[in-house]
Amino acid sequence: MSTRLLINAGPIKKRGRTLSDEVVEQLTEKIQSGSLEVGKKLPTESEFVEAFGVSRSVIREAISQLQARGLVETRHGVGTFVREPTVKDVIFDRSTISPGTTQELAAVLEVRACLESEAAGLAAQRRTDEQLAELERILRALVKEDISRDISVDVDFQFHEQIAKSTHNSHFLDLLRQLGKHAIPRSRLAIFDQEKAMYQQRLNMEHEAIFNAIAAQDADAARAAMRMHIINSRQRMRSASK
Repeated sequence: MSTRLLINAGPIKKRGRTLSDEVVEQLTEKIQSGSLEVGKKLPTESEFVEAFGVSRSVIREAISQLQARGLVETRHGVGTFVREPTVKDVIFDRSTISPGTTQELAAVLEVRACLESEAAGLAAQRRTDEQLAELERILRALVKEDISRDISVDVDFQFHEQIAKSTHNSHFLDLLRQLGKHAIPRSRLAIFDQEKAMYQQRLNMEHEAIFNAIAAQDADAARAAMRMHIINSRQRMRSASK
């Protein structure tokens, strides 16, 4: 198997960031998704250069950033390996969030309101045209009337992930992923058929307001739209649980 197939990489295109940041993002996603398993030895520097189509200095900087984040470790004379996370690397312990507890989800949504409103504001300022196009693609998939609940949860989470990516600050994405899909209220709510259309319409309007603000590069409007969306989600969840 070729190195390019091994890491499923393609030539990097600079999109408003450094080339090393682009490499870091791709490798971080593969490590967090499990595509690059814990303990696995990474390709050599030369193989990375061939796979990504960048210079050795770019690869060295990217590996240095991954080391700083605790995602990989270099063993002298042996190579660089995907690192096993330690307790101190975990920002949130997911086991403390009970998916079936309304009170716990309400608390998580308070955190999301703070985290994601700022993420939306930064995304409005920093997003690239390519990232906006991807956000629009996800939005169009999300607003389909015939989308199933299971699929809608996945696509909803992708929408928020894409906004976090558009901040160009990987910590927003890391935090969101650690909260996980169970922090999406629609994954918990039992929506009756007669209520589904209205519920979906409200969510669509809120997501579109967030998208429009990011598209317009209006940071204040993006923050307000995201905060309102999460506050409304919290209220809808509480009303449904009564």
